[in-house]
Order: sequence, then structure tokens, then C-alpha cells
Amino acid sequence: MAKFFKKILCPIDFDDNSIAALDYARDLAKAQGATLCVMHVVVVLLPGAGFPLEPYPVVSDEPGKLELQKIAREHLNGTVQYELVARTGHPAETIVKAAEDFDVDLIVMATHGRTGVSHLFLGSVAEHVVRQSKRPVLTIRPNDRYQ
Repeated sequence: MAKFFKKILCPIDFDDNSIAALDYARDLAKAQGATLCVMHVVVVLLPGAGFPLEPYPVVSDEPGKLELQKIAREHLNGTVQYELVARTGHPAETIVKAAEDFDVDLIVMATHGRTGVSHLFLGSVAEHVVRQSKRPVLTIRPNDRYQ
């Protein structure tokens, strides 16, 4: 089989949908002999309407790093070569930038299946990544549980 992917980025937010995407990305990385880069983005709220400028709380990615290590032990150990990354920022922009920084061949990520008003107000990180990324993006829908 031809190897199309050397490095795969899988951003997760620790919910069931993102863990299903991680399992899919793990198996794809294993089949391709690719390195899996598992990433968590700690959301940073920007000052603006309703957010005070001072004092601005310090945001730590340390809890995200610890959770990434736990998830890696449970889902990745011994199956594929992987890297764990925690960053802070706006999720979609941070994911797109990481894909470029790490020179990945593919992004595998979950969607949350929001529709209607919740989609209008919350948007879709996956949708933004698909639109902004120069890299291919494979989305895993909530109803497409990977088994």
C-alpha cells in the first residue's frame, strides 16, 4: 500500500467525539507508518465585550498536558509513534498554525454536530479548520463512531 501520510495531526478536546477521532487517527497512522501528533488547545478568551482588561488571568496549558498524557497511555501506547502538544489560543487558528508548524500531511478531527442556533453562536472549529487549512482535513462526525 502506498504511504500518503508521514505525519497526522489530531486535535482533541477530551470529549467522546474527539476520542473517537483519535482512535481513527491512531489506526490510520499505524497503517501508514505515520507519526501522530495529538494536540489540545486551551481556549484563551480575548478581552472585549464583557471581559475586563485587568487583571487578566494567567492561562496554563499544564492541565491539558496531563490529560493528553493520560489519553496517550490509554489509547496510543505501543501502537504508533506519537507527539503530544498543548497550546493556548483560539482553537481553529491554533490548529491551522500547528498543522503548518509541524508540517503535517493530514488533520483528523471530530465535529460536534451542532446545528441551528447553537451552530450560529458557537460556530464550528472543524468548519473553520476545513476552510482555513492548506492541509487536507478528515472530519469524524458524532454519529460516525469509530469502532
